[in-house]
Amino acid sequence: MRAIDRLVQAVSMQAQKKVLELPDGSEFEFYMTPLTLAQRARAQKQAKTDDATDFALQLLINVARDAGNAPLFAPGDLADLRNALPAKLVDKLLLILLDASGEEEEEEEVVTPKSSNRRSKATDS
Repeated sequence: MRAIDRLVQAVSMQAQKKVLELPDGSEFEFYMTPLTLAQRARAQKQAKTDDATDFALQLLINVARDAGNAPLFAPGDLADLRNALPAKLVDKLLLILLDASGEEEEEEEVVTPKSSNRRSKATDS
């Protein structure tokens, strides 16, 4: 089996439900698949600046979907996301989005014989 085939088979690219509690007590639901490198690069290019908020807003517009997999936001919604909503609410939404995209990027620590020896020395002392 090719390495790429093994990697692809080992992950789930199914959309996951995300929920944000709104100030009025209702819930805002959206779905997103794990973030790919292509999606991240596209959002960075669309942001046109190095600002993290611009990047996150573009990412939200690109990846947030409804239960039927239709986009929740259009590119024209960017101005409203910036100007018509409280920053605190948008920040919470972006944090949910970015936390979700980071889940697949967490790595397990790989222990090498060299690092094991260092730990042993530190714990033996």
